[in-house]
Amino acid sequence: MKVLITGGTGFIGSRLALGCREAGFEVVALGQTNTDMESFRKEQLRVAGIDVRAISVGDTGGLAAAVTGCNVVYHLAAAQHESNVPDRYFRDINVEGTRNVLSASRDAGIARFVHGSTIGVYGSAHSGLIDEATGTRPDNIYGITKLEGESVVRQFGSEIGISIIRISETYGPGDGRLLKLFKAIKKGAFFVIGKGTNLHQLIHVDDLVRGLMAAAARPAARNETILLAGSEKLTTMEMCACIAQAVGVSLSRLRAPLWPFDVTATVLEAVCRPLGVQPPLHRRRLDFFRKSFLLDTTKATRLLDFEPSKK
Repeated sequence: MKVLITGGTGFIGSRLALGCREAGFEVVALGQTNTDMESFRKEQLRVAGIDVRAISVGDTGGLAAAVTGCNVVYHLAAAQHESNVPDRYFRDINVEGTRNVLSASRDAGIARFVHGSTIGVYGSAHSGLIDEATGTRPDNIYGITKLEGESVVRQFGSEIGISIIRISETYGPGDGRLLKLFKAIKKGAFFVIGKGTNLHQLIHVDDLVRGLMAAAARPAARNETILLAGSEKLTTMEMCACIAQAVGVSLSRLRAPLWPFDVTATVLEAVCRPLGVQPPLHRRRLDFFRKSFLLDTTKATRLLDFEPSKK
Protein backbone atom coordinates (compact mmCIF):
# COMPACT_ATOMS: atom_id res chain seq x y z
CA MET A 1 0.00 0.00 0.00
CA LYS A 2 1.29 3.44 -0.95
CA VAL A 3 -0.44 6.59 0.29
CA LEU A 4 -0.16 10.28 -0.48
CA ILE A 5 -0.89 12.85 2.24
CA THR A 6 -1.28 16.54 1.47
CA GLY A 7 -0.69 18.88 4.37
CA GLY A 8 1.89 16.37 5.53
CA THR A 9 3.88 18.82 7.66
CA GLY A 10 0.75 20.02 9.46
CA PHE A 11 -0.34 18.80 12.87
CA ILE A 12 -2.86 16.18 11.69
CA GLY A 13 -1.08 15.34 8.44
CA SER A 14 2.23 14.56 10.14
CA ARG A 15 0.59 12.28 12.70
CA LEU A 16 -1.32 10.52 9.93
CA ALA A 17 1.90 10.06 7.94
CA LEU A 18 3.63 8.49 10.95
CA GLY A 19 0.59 6.28 11.60
CA CYS A 20 0.51 5.04 8.02
CA ARG A 21 4.25 4.39 8.07
CA GLU A 22 3.91 2.43 11.32
CA ALA A 23 1.19 0.36 9.63
CA GLY A 24 3.76 -0.63 6.99
CA PHE A 25 2.62 1.66 4.18
CA GLU A 26 4.88 3.55 1.84
CA VAL A 27 4.12 7.23 2.43
CA VAL A 28 4.58 10.35 0.33
CA ALA A 29 3.87 13.53 2.32
CA LEU A 30 3.39 16.88 0.63
CA GLY A 31 3.96 19.86 2.88
CA GLN A 32 5.46 23.28 3.33
CA THR A 33 8.04 24.40 5.89
CA ASN A 34 6.98 27.99 6.55
CA THR A 35 7.35 27.69 10.33
CA ASP A 36 9.79 26.15 12.76
CA MET A 37 7.12 23.62 13.78
CA GLU A 38 6.63 22.53 10.17
CA SER A 39 10.38 22.13 9.74
CA PHE A 40 10.52 20.04 12.92
CA ARG A 41 7.71 17.79 11.69
CA LYS A 42 9.40 17.41 8.31
CA GLU A 43 12.53 16.14 10.04
CA GLN A 44 10.44 13.71 12.12
CA LEU A 45 8.92 12.30 8.95
CA ARG A 46 12.27 12.06 7.20
CA VAL A 47 13.76 10.12 10.11
CA ALA A 48 10.78 7.74 9.92
CA GLY A 49 11.61 7.00 6.29
CA ILE A 50 8.83 9.09 4.77
CA ASP A 51 9.26 10.83 1.43
CA VAL A 52 8.50 14.53 2.09
CA ARG A 53 8.09 16.85 -0.87
CA ALA A 54 7.52 20.62 -0.94
CA ILE A 55 4.74 20.47 -3.53
CA SER A 56 1.77 22.82 -3.25
CA VAL A 57 -1.80 22.02 -4.25
CA GLY A 58 -1.42 24.55 -7.05
CA ASP A 59 1.43 22.62 -8.68
CA THR A 60 -0.48 20.32 -11.03
CA GLY A 61 2.67 18.80 -12.52
CA GLY A 62 4.14 18.09 -9.10
CA LEU A 63 0.88 16.56 -7.90
CA ALA A 64 0.71 14.26 -10.94
CA ALA A 65 4.23 13.00 -10.26
CA ALA A 66 3.68 12.60 -6.52
CA VAL A 67 0.45 10.61 -6.80
CA THR A 68 1.83 8.13 -9.34
CA GLY A 69 1.73 4.60 -7.95
CA CYS A 70 -0.36 5.53 -4.90
CA ASN A 71 -3.47 3.65 -3.80
CA VAL A 72 -4.95 6.15 -1.35
CA VAL A 73 -4.88 9.94 -1.07
CA TYR A 74 -5.57 11.80 2.18
CA HIS A 75 -6.18 15.45 1.40
CA LEU A 76 -5.54 17.59 4.48
CA ALA A 77 -3.82 20.67 3.03
CA ALA A 78 -5.84 23.84 3.64
CA ALA A 79 -5.71 27.57 4.16
CA GLN A 80 -7.05 28.00 7.67
CA HIS A 81 -5.62 30.52 10.14
CA GLU A 82 -4.42 33.26 7.79
CA SER A 83 -6.13 36.59 8.49
CA ASN A 84 -3.87 38.84 6.42
CA VAL A 85 -4.82 37.53 2.97
CA PRO A 86 -7.76 38.13 0.59
CA ASP A 87 -10.61 35.65 0.30
CA ARG A 88 -9.20 34.55 -3.05
CA TYR A 89 -6.28 32.93 -1.22
CA PHE A 90 -8.64 30.60 0.67
CA ARG A 91 -10.57 29.75 -2.49
CA ASP A 92 -7.40 29.03 -4.46
CA ILE A 93 -6.24 26.47 -1.87
CA ASN A 94 -9.41 25.05 -0.33
CA VAL A 95 -11.46 24.84 -3.51
CA GLU A 96 -9.24 24.96 -6.61
CA GLY A 97 -6.38 23.19 -4.82
CA THR A 98 -8.76 20.42 -3.84
CA ARG A 99 -9.87 20.16 -7.47
CA ASN A 100 -6.24 19.85 -8.55
CA VAL A 101 -5.53 17.03 -6.10
CA LEU A 102 -8.71 15.22 -7.15
CA SER A 103 -7.89 15.54 -10.87
CA ALA A 104 -4.41 14.15 -10.32
CA SER A 105 -5.86 11.32 -8.22
CA ARG A 106 -8.45 10.42 -10.83
CA ASP A 107 -5.89 10.44 -13.63
CA ALA A 108 -3.59 8.19 -11.56
CA GLY A 109 -6.37 5.67 -10.89
CA ILE A 110 -6.47 6.22 -7.13
CA ALA A 111 -8.80 3.77 -5.36
CA ARG A 112 -9.78 5.96 -2.39
CA PHE A 113 -9.71 9.69 -1.69
CA VAL A 114 -10.25 10.80 1.91
CA HIS A 115 -10.96 14.50 2.23
CA GLY A 116 -10.34 16.28 5.53
CA SER A 117 -13.11 18.81 6.10
CA THR A 118 -14.17 20.58 9.29
CA ILE A 119 -17.04 21.10 11.70
CA GLY A 120 -16.56 24.76 10.76
CA VAL A 121 -18.96 24.14 7.85
CA TYR A 122 -21.78 24.21 10.43
CA GLY A 123 -20.94 27.81 11.30
CA SER A 124 -22.24 29.34 14.50
CA ALA A 125 -23.57 27.30 17.38
CA HIS A 126 -26.66 25.22 16.71
CA SER A 127 -29.17 24.28 19.36
CA GLY A 128 -29.25 20.55 19.94
CA LEU A 129 -27.20 17.73 18.50
CA ILE A 130 -25.24 18.15 15.25
CA ASP A 131 -24.88 15.26 12.83
CA GLU A 132 -24.05 14.83 9.14
CA ALA A 133 -27.58 15.87 8.11
CA THR A 134 -27.55 19.12 10.09
CA GLY A 135 -27.80 22.19 7.87
CA THR A 136 -24.53 23.94 7.04
CA ARG A 137 -24.16 27.70 7.47
CA PRO A 138 -20.48 28.64 7.60
CA ASP A 139 -19.83 32.15 8.86
CA ASN A 140 -16.24 32.83 7.79
CA ILE A 141 -14.18 32.39 4.64
CA TYR A 142 -12.47 29.27 5.94
CA GLY A 143 -15.75 27.45 6.59
CA ILE A 144 -17.28 28.75 3.36
CA THR A 145 -14.42 27.51 1.19
CA LYS A 146 -14.17 24.18 3.03
CA LEU A 147 -17.86 23.60 2.27
CA GLU A 148 -17.25 24.53 -1.37
CA GLY A 149 -14.35 22.07 -1.34
CA GLU A 150 -16.72 19.33 -0.17
CA SER A 151 -18.92 20.03 -3.19
CA VAL A 152 -15.93 19.64 -5.50
CA VAL A 153 -15.09 16.30 -3.88
CA ARG A 154 -18.62 15.01 -4.43
CA GLN A 155 -18.39 15.91 -8.13
CA PHE A 156 -15.68 13.24 -8.44
CA GLY A 157 -17.67 10.62 -6.53
CA SER A 158 -18.58 8.66 -9.65
CA GLU A 159 -14.92 8.41 -10.70
CA ILE A 160 -13.09 7.88 -7.40
CA GLY A 161 -14.11 6.30 -4.11
CA ILE A 162 -14.38 9.43 -1.97
CA SER A 163 -15.02 9.97 1.74
CA ILE A 164 -15.49 13.35 3.39
CA ILE A 165 -14.50 13.55 7.06
CA ARG A 166 -15.69 16.53 9.08
CA ILE A 167 -13.08 16.87 11.79
CA SER A 168 -13.75 18.26 15.25
CA GLU A 169 -11.27 20.27 17.33
CA THR A 170 -8.18 18.09 17.53
CA TYR A 171 -5.51 17.88 20.21
CA GLY A 172 -2.49 15.76 21.05
CA PRO A 173 1.28 15.57 20.45
CA GLY A 174 2.50 18.20 18.02
CA ASP A 175 -0.48 20.54 18.42
CA GLY A 176 1.10 23.99 18.43
CA ARG A 177 -2.25 25.80 18.71
CA LEU A 178 -3.31 24.22 22.00
CA LEU A 179 0.27 24.47 23.26
CA LYS A 180 -0.13 28.25 23.21
CA LEU A 181 -3.15 27.92 25.51
CA PHE A 182 -1.19 25.69 27.90
CA LYS A 183 1.68 28.21 28.00
CA ALA A 184 -0.62 31.20 28.56
CA ILE A 185 -2.46 29.48 31.42
CA LYS A 186 0.81 28.38 33.02
CA LYS A 187 2.17 31.95 32.86
CA GLY A 188 -1.04 33.38 34.34
CA ALA A 189 -1.52 35.38 31.14
CA PHE A 190 -4.88 33.85 30.25
CA PHE A 191 -8.42 34.71 31.26
CA VAL A 192 -11.80 33.54 30.01
CA ILE A 193 -13.68 35.85 27.65
CA GLY A 194 -17.46 35.55 27.81
CA LYS A 195 -19.41 33.14 30.00
CA GLY A 196 -17.19 30.13 29.32
CA THR A 197 -20.19 27.82 28.98
CA ASN A 198 -19.83 27.03 25.26
CA LEU A 199 -19.12 23.36 24.51
CA HIS A 200 -16.06 21.71 22.96
CA GLN A 201 -16.04 18.09 21.81
CA LEU A 202 -12.39 17.48 21.01
CA ILE A 203 -10.81 14.42 19.44
CA HIS A 204 -7.33 13.11 20.18
CA VAL A 205 -5.16 13.14 17.07
CA ASP A 206 -4.35 9.43 17.36
CA ASP A 207 -8.07 8.61 17.41
CA LEU A 208 -8.55 10.85 14.39
CA VAL A 209 -5.76 9.03 12.55
CA ARG A 210 -7.50 5.70 13.22
CA GLY A 211 -10.74 7.15 11.88
CA LEU A 212 -9.13 8.54 8.73
CA MET A 213 -7.43 5.23 8.00
CA ALA A 214 -10.71 3.37 8.55
CA ALA A 215 -12.44 5.72 6.09
CA ALA A 216 -9.89 4.74 3.44
CA ALA A 217 -10.18 1.02 4.14
CA ARG A 218 -13.90 0.40 4.65
CA PRO A 219 -16.20 0.02 1.61
CA ALA A 220 -19.13 1.34 3.65
CA ALA A 221 -17.46 4.77 3.87
CA ARG A 222 -17.39 5.25 0.09
CA ASN A 223 -19.25 8.39 -1.03
CA GLU A 224 -20.15 9.22 2.57
CA THR A 225 -19.75 12.32 4.74
CA ILE A 226 -18.79 11.38 8.30
CA LEU A 227 -18.27 13.33 11.53
CA LEU A 228 -15.30 12.40 13.68
CA ALA A 229 -15.19 13.68 17.27
CA GLY A 230 -14.33 12.48 20.73
CA SER A 231 -16.88 11.37 23.28
CA GLU A 232 -16.22 13.90 26.06
CA LYS A 233 -17.97 17.27 26.10
CA LEU A 234 -16.31 20.14 27.96
CA THR A 235 -17.25 23.77 28.47
CA THR A 236 -14.52 26.33 27.91
CA MET A 237 -14.30 26.81 31.68
CA GLU A 238 -13.95 23.07 32.29
CA MET A 239 -11.34 22.70 29.57
CA CYS A 240 -9.23 25.58 30.87
CA ALA A 241 -9.56 24.33 34.46
CA CYS A 242 -8.27 20.90 33.35
CA ILE A 243 -5.29 22.52 31.66
CA ALA A 244 -4.56 24.66 34.73
CA GLN A 245 -4.60 21.56 36.91
CA ALA A 246 -2.30 19.73 34.48
CA VAL A 247 0.30 22.51 34.55
CA GLY A 248 -0.01 23.02 38.31
CA VAL A 249 -1.50 26.51 38.52
CA SER A 250 -4.80 28.06 39.49
CA LEU A 251 -6.96 29.36 36.68
CA SER A 252 -7.35 33.13 36.76
CA ARG A 253 -10.68 34.28 38.18
CA LEU A 254 -10.66 37.27 35.83
CA ARG A 255 -13.52 37.32 33.32
CA ALA A 256 -14.21 39.71 30.47
CA PRO A 257 -17.27 40.28 28.27
CA LEU A 258 -16.99 39.09 24.70
CA TRP A 259 -18.34 42.10 22.83
CA PRO A 260 -15.39 44.55 23.32
CA PHE A 261 -12.98 41.92 21.98
CA ASP A 262 -15.29 41.21 19.04
CA VAL A 263 -15.42 44.91 18.14
CA THR A 264 -11.64 45.24 18.50
CA ALA A 265 -11.04 42.18 16.34
CA THR A 266 -13.35 43.53 13.64
CA VAL A 267 -11.51 46.86 13.55
CA LEU A 268 -8.07 45.22 13.53
CA GLU A 269 -9.06 42.96 10.63
CA ALA A 270 -10.36 45.93 8.65
CA VAL A 271 -7.12 47.87 9.19
CA CYS A 272 -4.53 45.07 8.91
CA ARG A 273 -5.90 42.87 6.15
CA PRO A 274 -5.57 45.38 3.26
CA LEU A 275 -1.95 45.91 4.36
CA GLY A 276 -1.19 42.18 4.33
CA VAL A 277 -0.51 42.25 8.08
CA GLN A 278 -1.68 39.47 10.42
CA PRO A 279 -3.89 41.18 13.03
CA PRO A 280 -2.94 40.48 16.67
CA LEU A 281 -6.58 39.57 17.31
CA HIS A 282 -9.17 38.34 14.84
CA ARG A 283 -12.76 37.10 15.11
CA ARG A 284 -12.00 33.47 14.35
CA ARG A 285 -9.69 33.34 17.37
CA LEU A 286 -12.67 34.32 19.50
CA ASP A 287 -14.64 31.30 18.29
CA PHE A 288 -12.94 29.34 21.08
CA PHE A 289 -15.01 31.36 23.55
CA ARG A 290 -18.13 31.66 21.44
CA LYS A 291 -19.07 28.52 19.50
CA SER A 292 -20.62 25.37 20.93
CA PHE A 293 -20.54 21.97 19.25
CA LEU A 294 -22.47 18.94 20.48
CA LEU A 295 -21.71 16.25 17.91
CA ASP A 296 -23.40 12.94 17.13
CA THR A 297 -20.85 10.35 15.97
CA THR A 298 -23.33 7.49 15.47
CA LYS A 299 -22.55 7.31 11.76
CA ALA A 300 -18.81 6.97 12.41
CA THR A 301 -19.52 4.11 14.80
CA ARG A 302 -21.77 2.39 12.28
CA LEU A 303 -19.67 2.80 9.13
CA LEU A 304 -16.13 2.85 10.55
CA ASP A 305 -16.58 0.87 13.75
CA PHE A 306 -15.06 3.96 15.34
CA GLU A 307 -14.94 4.50 19.09
CA PRO A 308 -12.64 7.20 20.52
CA SER A 309 -10.23 5.91 23.12
CA LYS A 310 -8.43 9.08 24.20
CA LYS A 311 -9.49 11.92 26.49
